[in-house]
Amino acid sequence: MTEKWERQRGTLCVFLAAALYSIGGLCIKLIPWSGMAINGGRNVVALMVVGGYLIATRHRPQMNRGVLLGAICIYGTNILFTIANKLTTAANVIVLQFTAPIFVILLSVLFWKKRPGKLDIGACAVVFLGVLCFFVESLETGDMAGNCLALLSGLSYAGVFLLQDMPGCDPISSVFWGDVISAVTGAPFLLFETEFTPTALTSLVVLGAFQVGLAYVLLTIGLKTTPPVTASLVSGIEPVLNPILVAVFYHEAVDPLAMVGAVIVIGGVVGYNVIRARTGQERETVS
Repeated sequence: MTEKWERQRGTLCVFLAAALYSIGGLCIKLIPWSGMAINGGRNVVALMVVGGYLIATRHRPQMNRGVLLGAICIYGTNILFTIANKLTTAANVIVLQFTAPIFVILLSVLFWKKRPGKLDIGACAVVFLGVLCFFVESLETGDMAGNCLALLSGLSYAGVFLLQDMPGCDPISSVFWGDVISAVTGAPFLLFETEFTPTALTSLVVLGAFQVGLAYVLLTIGLKTTPPVTASLVSGIEPVLNPILVAVFYHEAVDPLAMVGAVIVIGGVVGYNVIRARTGQERETVS
């Protein structure tokens, strides 16, 4: 019973992290700065949250090859997502980033020799179909550079879900060092910005404290008991909420077909987890 509760709590933490990630598109659109400046500023704030968590749990940040690799994945996800949001629509960014479950399966096969089950492959296909349906028209109008960066963010995002499987892994240390790299490389760009409006500053704090700091803390907790593919699929709520929030508050249009995609994504994620629970599967891959 305890083990089952731990798995459920882990899945809930991943889900809450994805919900917090979903506010990223809106807040980034509301800040009239370059992507590098936004990423630097929000990670300065995020370090306060992550640092506070490390102090509260008396966890000293570690550094080894696996932690550094994870930190690079964190940094790549942070910077690519932020810059891509400035070059193309929030819908384009999130649909291309949500190729992460596919990359998780591919990376697991290549580096950990894990063979995905039929349920995993089927769920990925359903969720990916829903996401494509959600943004089918947006992909035709987006900026090519932004789309390419967003696709690369999907690859780095897959690495984030695999943090627990990195050699010598310590996910929260990877988060800490990834945020440090983001802050150090991005903060100098703040010197070139001139519009420090209340909306911009508030959005930056929200991004740093919740969309990066708290979200990554929740994700690292969730990954302790949630397999990578499961975690990436549960995060399917992010590509649904992200563009909806941007559409409502920033007035980027959402096509009616997107509503169909939303139903498919949510239905695919919920169905996947229900079937896993009923069949008693412990992991989404087998050796």
